[in-house]
Amino acid sequence: MKYNEIRRKSKEVQIGNCKIGGENPIAIQSMTNTDTLNAEATVAQIRAMEEKGCDIVRVSVPTLDAAETILKIKDAGIQIPIVADIHFDYKIALRCAELGFDKIRINPGNIGDDARVKAVCDACKSRNIPIRVGVNSGSLEKHILAKHGAPTPAALCESALYHASLLEKFDFYDTVLSIKASTVPDMIAANRLLAESCPYAIHLGVTEAGGGDRGMIKSAIGIGSMLCDGIGDTLRVSLTDDPVLEVAAAKKILRAVGIEGQSGMDIVSCPTCSRTKIDLIPLVKRFEEAVKEAGLEDVPVKVALMGCVVNGPGEAREADVGIAGGIGEAVLFRHGEIVEKIPEDAVIDRLISEIRLLKDGKRL
Repeated sequence: MKYNEIRRKSKEVQIGNCKIGGENPIAIQSMTNTDTLNAEATVAQIRAMEEKGCDIVRVSVPTLDAAETILKIKDAGIQIPIVADIHFDYKIALRCAELGFDKIRINPGNIGDDARVKAVCDACKSRNIPIRVGVNSGSLEKHILAKHGAPTPAALCESALYHASLLEKFDFYDTVLSIKASTVPDMIAANRLLAESCPYAIHLGVTEAGGGDRGMIKSAIGIGSMLCDGIGDTLRVSLTDDPVLEVAAAKKILRAVGIEGQSGMDIVSCPTCSRTKIDLIPLVKRFEEAVKEAGLEDVPVKVALMGCVVNGPGEAREADVGIAGGIGEAVLFRHGEIVEKIPEDAVIDRLISEIRLLKDGKRL
């Protein structure tokens, strides 16, 4: 089933030159970890994320002085939308809107009375700047926590809807909602509740996921589960690592889910067994490296590397191109049909050649 056939129909939101929600592509986000006052370092990190394929970047804005950095970011020629991450000071939100941030991340319940919330809503509405509300298990309101007794999925959902209602009070609906939890099942359950309860675009993520394999696995399960449910309009993989790696991880999750049109290359390979007649494990690793070196990771094709001709072409018949190993050789197949034999030492070059032909539209 194609992703758009199961995808939740959310409200479209314009963030700078990027649209999320509706039927727009899932936008990849990350966040700088530089000192925002250090404009040179911040711009360099944003540019690195942009080059990797990031669609939206968030920067922390803890002070009015930090807000001024947006001018230097824009002057440096950064094209992707920049989000101001603000917590408690509504004056910083007003200044960020005035200076040209493309989105404001703030929880309206944390910035004071109605007059302050209205001021932020009016400032953003007049400039067509959306607001993202971010809720997590450590930021629940006292009355909601008292009602539920713990940061349960229901409590997290109620909190997100409560903050949205504070904006709706002043006719502001250009809102993106986010519920994040460090416990994956809670994140999944809370976002399912949220998706059923409102039309707003949803930002996905597992907060405090950690680093390395742990962070990647938790994020893949949480974000991937939501995407498989058709839920989610933008996402951030939160890793204790270089934010550029967050972008790479997000692309891997989209690729694994197989969202049509933005998943890049899907490499499938068998786990090997006694029938395997080719040294497949190192071959797959070398092929993955070759794909990166050739800059072909984002080509939306399915490539199979299978261990034997007994099941290979049949099991991988959905692949655009693939090989199945023999003794010292392999067969090349396209959509399950064997087309030729090639020597084992020519497998990688031959596959790269086929992928280039597919990229250029010279293979059907």
